Amino acid sequence: MPDGTQPTERLDWRLVIVSIVGLWLCYFALVTIRSWLLGWDDGWELFWRRGVVTGSGMVITAILWRALRLFERRATSIKIIAALILALPVSIISAQINYSAFIELDNQMAKKTGVVMVKVKRERGDDVLRDTPDLPPGSRMEKTTIVVGQPVEESSEPTKAEVPGLGQFEMASWEYLTDMTFGRYFLLLSWRALYLAMQAGERARAAERREGVYREAAKAAELRSLRYQVNPHFLFNTFNSLSALVMTGRPERAEDMIQTLSTYYRRTLSGDPTADVTLADEVALQQLYLEIEAARFPDRLRTQVDISPLVAGAMVPGMILQPIGENSVKYAIAARHEPVTIAIQGREIGRKLVVSVSDDGPITDTGDPHGCGIGLGNVRDRLLARFGDEADLAFGPRPEGGFETVLTLPLQRKT
Repeated sequence: MPDGTQPTERLDWRLVIVSIVGLWLCYFALVTIRSWLLGWDDGWELFWRRGVVTGSGMVITAILWRALRLFERRATSIKIIAALILALPVSIISAQINYSAFIELDNQMAKKTGVVMVKVKRERGDDVLRDTPDLPPGSRMEKTTIVVGQPVEESSEPTKAEVPGLGQFEMASWEYLTDMTFGRYFLLLSWRALYLAMQAGERARAAERREGVYREAAKAAELRSLRYQVNPHFLFNTFNSLSALVMTGRPERAEDMIQTLSTYYRRTLSGDPTADVTLADEVALQQLYLEIEAARFPDRLRTQVDISPLVAGAMVPGMILQPIGENSVKYAIAARHEPVTIAIQGREIGRKLVVSVSDDGPITDTGDPHGCGIGLGNVRDRLLARFGDEADLAFGPRPEGGFETVLTLPLQRKT
């Protein structure tokens, strides 16, 4: 794009038409109110003529808009110059239409009221007004009171006089058109300023929409990255478990584990990594994972699932429970030889979905129990990217022993 230019977001043509119609209807209303306040209202005659002027104004403004669209992708200074130039002939046309619409009515009103405007000329030392009809007593002239029988002020310039009772109307059309042209010129430039303001607003809204699209794309990429960080970690642990089963002479268990692993990955890889799933599907996926781990710890891993039917259809980020389950297996089950129960619960509390994963395993003395720096940090990042401040993650030792992680999410159901 050349220097000095800026990207243009084209306004919806319907919005442009509304602005044009609104401008001229406002003109119509203001002129009608002015006419009524000054006592110029002549009923239907003024109304339909004013309507013709208003309608023609809408048409020529629309033509001006189409002409100015040729400069849409040019610099703002070029747009302004184009508006200043193109609005002038359009203003002259509008003024001529107004003159043609009202000249006949003005003549009729002059004959009706007997108040006319005439060009008069005063000559030195003469008490007669040249090129004018006889002026009756009481006639008024600009800066001069005309009294029959008295000399008129010396002047070589024409002036205007109000002459009651003559029933004639004579006014220089160029004066009328010049005055009307300047008024129309200002009106059209005002509309152009309004148009540029609306265009600037549209550019701002378009920039916001683009920013929103980019933000969503970045968030989706972040979610994919965080989710794929889980998969290799789990796969690595699973291969270690399979290796242990094979090395210890338990091929049947290894085969069952492979079948379960195949089902697990078929479900995890077939969907959109950024898509939400129902809580029931997420818990079912975790049960598959725990079955895989149970092949490694057949006598030490027990599971309990308690999901309220009211929240089974609630939507949650896919595989959001995976790091939590891995931490329980790694830090609770692998760390002791006694049986450990991993419990998954889901409830609705205060219009929020509350999901907890707990175990009754031992709490280590390390400063980072249950892998809080990696696994739970991953969960926290995903919740923040997906829900912002609407979600919460809490974890820590349970009073009765073991460790618990609680996710509080917005309660969203599948639509």
